Amino acid sequence: QVQLVESGGALVQAGGSLTLSCAVSRSISNFGTMGWYRQSPGTQRELVATVSRYGSSNYGGFVKGRFTISRDNPRNTVDLQMNNLKPDDTAVYYCYAKMEALSPKYDREFWGLGTQVTVSS
Repeated sequence: QVQLVESGGALVQAGGSLTLSCAVSRSISNFGTMGWYRQSPGTQRELVATVSRYGSSNYGGFVKGRFTISRDNPRNTVDLQMNNLKPDDTAVYYCYAKMEALSPKYDREFWGLGTQVTVSS
């Protein structure tokens, strides 16, 4: 079984920065899309950022250039650098990974348990 372990969540003041890291329990070189989602109380989980196996990235509309996702295949990690944090960024941030099969119907998705980010005003 694949395990994803997030770290780096903290309490930070508005305007501050954090780096979240996701450590994967096996080699990610053959994983497809990996990334970060977030969820705050009473809301649905939403996309923060994803990165493909080829390094192309995609961001949620609210990011507006403040966050950068990076993928390190030799270290089996996916990091999220977050700058200029706002109180609305307060949420639990979850790491996501998709193991792609030859047929999409056999793809497998994995989630971490999440790390809390709290931004004070």
